[in-house]
Amino acid sequence: MAYVLEHTVRSTELDALGHVNNARYLDYMEWGRMEWLFQAGFTWEELNRRQILPVVVNANINYRQELRLREKVKIVSTVGSIGKKSFVIRHEIWKENGTLACDADFTMVIMDAVARRAIELPEDLVAELRRHVTESVQG
Repeated sequence: MAYVLEHTVRSTELDALGHVNNARYLDYMEWGRMEWLFQAGFTWEELNRRQILPVVVNANINYRQELRLREKVKIVSTVGSIGKKSFVIRHEIWKENGTLACDADFTMVIMDAVARRAIELPEDLVAELRRHVTESVQG
């Protein structure tokens, strides 16, 4: 099952070429990832209470189509794989016409906020991630 966040491109997200700046694609994917975690109960307050932080340690991104002002997009997030201390979140940004604009794989860890190092993934997070595992991840 995928988590989907819808968004309409704003003027402040454009660059001098009149399309969405490449760094904004990363913002879109972060918004999708964090909204998903928040809705699953991993709010900033809960993460602070547990003294843990979700951290991106690797990102591989493919820019496929430009996005323009007022385009409606869907940020689709799934899980590619789950390890003991890391997991991969797959993001795809789809244009309203069904064209894939961007896809990316983000390797993430959960970091102990005090010790500042990766820890074993919490069981409740693993359970949530398993609900969103894809059969195959494009690469």
